[in-house]
Amino acid sequence: MQPDPDDHEAHPRPRSRRLPRSVRERQILDAAVEVYAERGFHLASMDEISEVAGISKPMIYAYLGSKEELFVACIQREANRLIEAIGTAVDPDVSPDEQLWRGLRVFFDYVQRNRSSWTLVHRQAAAGGEPFATEFGQWRDRAVILIATLLSRATESAARPMQIQQMEPFAAALVGASESLLDWWIEHPEHTADGLAMRLMNLAWMGFGDLVEGRAWTPSDSDVTANGD
Repeated sequence: MQPDPDDHEAHPRPRSRRLPRSVRERQILDAAVEVYAERGFHLASMDEISEVAGISKPMIYAYLGSKEELFVACIQREANRLIEAIGTAVDPDVSPDEQLWRGLRVFFDYVQRNRSSWTLVHRQAAAGGEPFATEFGQWRDRAVILIATLLSRATESAARPMQIQQMEPFAAALVGASESLLDWWIEHPEHTADGLAMRLMNLAWMGFGDLVEGRAWTPSDSDVTANGD
C-alpha cells in the first residue's frame, strides 16, 4: 500500500516549543563564553559558537549582534556575575575583617567553579584590545571600589578614619594580588580556594610583619583550618 502523499497534512509534525528570548540569549552567551575562553576572541568563530550553542548563526546575529558585540556581552555578563557574587557574600552586620574574608572566599570559590568565566574576563578581555580592555577596566574599577569600601569601614573606629578614596590604592593592590594569585593557582592546582583566600587575607589584614613572626588571622567560622588547605 502506497503512503498517502497528503498524510503529512492530516498528521502534521509537532513543532518544537519556541523558547523565550532570555533562554536563547543565555544559551548563546554560555556557548560563547566557552569558545572565547578556550580560543580567544580572534581565533573564535561564530560557526563554532553556533555549533556549541545549537543555534543557527543568523539567529545569533539577530539576538546579540556581531562577533565583537557578542564578546562584549559575554564580558559584561560574567563580570556582573562575579561582582554580584562577591557583593552578596558581604554581610554588613559582621566585622570588616569577616566581610573581607567572605568576599575573598567567594571570589576564589567562584573562579574555581567558573574557570571559563574568569579566563574570559581576566585574560581574553584584557588582551583583546579596545573596546574589550575598557570593559575589563570597568570591572576592575568596580572591584576596587567594593574592596575600598570594606577597608574604609575597618577604620571607622580608628583615631583617623579613612575615606573610601584614601583606601582605593590599597584596594587596587589587593585586586592585583588576587589576579596574580589566580595566575599562580593555574600552575599549582593542588591548593584549595579557601587556602588561597586565607593566604591573601593574612597578607592583606596582618601584613608580612605579623606573618614572619608566626601570627596569623583566622576566621570566626570553624570549618576552615588555619592555612585553609
